[in-house]
Amino acid sequence: MHLTSSPIDWYAARAGGVAAYVLLTLNVSIGLLMTGKKTMKHWPRFALEDVHRFTGILTGTFVVLHIVTVAIDSYLPFSIWSLAIPFIATYRPIWIGLGIVAAELLLALAITNHYRSTTLSYRTWRRWHYVNFAVWTAATFHSIGSGTDRSTTWLLAIDAVAVGTVCGLTAWRVLHRSQPRPIAIRVVPVLAGVAAIAVVGALALGPLRFQPKPWNPAEFQDSLSGKILSNMGVTRGIVSMAGTGDGAQHVLVRVDLLVTPNKLASTTFQMEYLPSGAMCTGTVTNVHATSFDASCTMPDQTKRTISASWSQPDAQGAITNGIITSHA
Repeated sequence: MHLTSSPIDWYAARAGGVAAYVLLTLNVSIGLLMTGKKTMKHWPRFALEDVHRFTGILTGTFVVLHIVTVAIDSYLPFSIWSLAIPFIATYRPIWIGLGIVAAELLLALAITNHYRSTTLSYRTWRRWHYVNFAVWTAATFHSIGSGTDRSTTWLLAIDAVAVGTVCGLTAWRVLHRSQPRPIAIRVVPVLAGVAAIAVVGALALGPLRFQPKPWNPAEFQDSLSGKILSNMGVTRGIVSMAGTGDGAQHVLVRVDLLVTPNKLASTTFQMEYLPSGAMCTGTVTNVHATSFDASCTMPDQTKRTISASWSQPDAQGAITNGIITSHA
């Protein structure tokens, strides 16, 4: 849909995803604490069940917020289909796909919970309930492997605490069923949690580390598309080209030429970097029928040299298969 370019939407998308993951971890942790127990030592079981149910609803709410805000953001490279069908997104398809799988499995769980007391038997519902572990695991890898915040200290801390808690509680539940020595019940869950935290750190700071592209880079090469318009009079005329560079760095380009029968009277060149909005302005230094060279200055007074070329425009002046290159 891509309805907005407001930074508020981008912050909401990130916050919604993080909140959903924290609530999902809390929900799974409560489920592990409740497993097989009819009474709780320090908390009424019915109250814990209410918290468990409420955190599940909140998780779904924030998942919806996360998906909707990602879908409407104009700067993010996701279509409706890439947010509904796993592993077809152009950006980090595996990790984004795992997030989609987690959301769709969560929806399936919500449906089973709805029919728990009317259609499904308790045994069937309970088997489906174990899918929560698959949802949480997929969401964990989605958090670690996608997004621009994945290597930040605060998100690494959230992921580490979440993984350590769930893995530790899982080990604790398994040991309780086998009834080992008391020391094993105390030590093994801690070791499991610490090992899980170490794995998260190794992945997030190693192969999955976020390496941002340079902001408003001095050097890049994009594919160029656009349109050329001309308005020629008897003694002079105006030729304008407006185009979009898509690739490693998205830019908007505008070139205006004031021409006379014998020479270029004046030129202007503008190139806007997206999403920052930084503008590089200057003049055209060389122009041909299907190419031009320009020089422009950034707000910090650094210089850029721009070259653009394209195939012969069609009858309406549309440019396709072009290339725009920037050099320091």
